[in-house]
Order: sequence, then structure tokens, then C-alpha cells
Amino acid sequence: MGLIPEEQKQRLKEEFERSLKDDTKILVFTQETECPFCKQTRELVEEVAGVSNKIKVEVYDFVKDSEKAKEYQVDKVPAIAILGKKDFGIRFYGLPYGYEFKSFTDSIINISKGTTDLSEETKKKLESIKTSVHIQVFVTLTCPYCPIVASIAHKFAIENDLIRADMIDVSEFPHLGHKYSIMGVPKTVINEKTEFVGAVPEELFVQQVALAQRPSNMYV
Repeated sequence: MGLIPEEQKQRLKEEFERSLKDDTKILVFTQETECPFCKQTRELVEEVAGVSNKIKVEVYDFVKDSEKAKEYQVDKVPAIAILGKKDFGIRFYGLPYGYEFKSFTDSIINISKGTTDLSEETKKKLESIKTSVHIQVFVTLTCPYCPIVASIAHKFAIENDLIRADMIDVSEFPHLGHKYSIMGVPKTVINEKTEFVGAVPEELFVQQVALAQRPSNMYV
């Protein structure tokens, strides 16, 4: 028995048939001997890919294929990178299950299209970003608000090549929960210096991205 119920799998197949445009490739980085969720992550991705011939999967070992992990800036496992016509910098760290399954499948669709449904105003603000931005959205799979933030972050990455966006299941990476003092989710950390907790609309989110680009001495 798979991780995705047959009824849900059929709905997903129909959604992909309607929505997928270009082919996508999903890279899965695992480490079976030390990673408790690696096997499930690989199986879930393979199940998702099995419902559409527009999705291909490549599986890599984090240790044996360290050069490939370095190429895609993957520093922990399980990890997923979704590629379309290019690498948009979208990563999932942890099993994208529960509430995060929707943000995972939505990212596949958006990457296949190469565009998003962000407002024109937000897209214009994203165009003005000229330096690198790294967004980390910490989630749990039981949080109904987390996919909202993760999805917006991933859409930002699609719209601007300078933006990288990670979804991180904090329950799978407790050391990061300690490092970033995560007491509630979703928690978003941008460029290691700007952070906020909770779901926010895209117009406020993009303001936080702009704030994170300011020189550090502006905070003094």
C-alpha cells in the first residue's frame, strides 16, 4: 500500500493532466542508513511521479553523490529539488506529507508552468531584488497555516532567480529548531537576519524580503 490513497492519487492525476505544461524533474537526496524519513520521501516522490509522464525522478545518496548535493546546495536529508526548464532554487527538506503535500504538488505545477499567480504588484517588487535572498520556512506537517507561507516563498523563487526558498520540517531537524529558537510555526527566516512567525499575505512577505536586503548597519 502506498503513501497516497488511490482516490487522492486519481484526483492528483486529473489535476496534473489539466495543469502541467513542461516536463519537470524531481531530485531526491537520501541516506537510507541514517535518515528515518528518507525511504518514505523517496517513495512519496515516486508515487507522485507515477501519475504523470511529465515528471521524472532521480535519486541520489547524500554521501556517495556529495558532488551532486553540493551542485544543488543540498546540505541535509531527506531533500527534494524540483527542476523545470531550470533550477528555480526550490527545496523541500523533510517528508512533504500531511498539510505540506499540497504545497509540494502546487510547486510541481508552478515550476512546470514557469510562472505563478502572484499579483502584478508583488512581481514588480520581486523584479527589483538584485542581490541573493535565502528564505527558510520552518513547518510541521500538522500545521494548516504552514503551506500558505511555504507556497508563497516558493513562488517568489520562481519569479526571481536570485531567490532560494526552502521548506524545512522542523520536527525532522530539531537542531535547526534550536538554532533559530523556533517556538511556533510557520516561522520564516530570511538571509539569517529577518524573521517572522505566522502566515502573512504575499504583500507583507515581499516587504520582509526587501527588509532582509538592507545593510546590517541599518538595524543599529
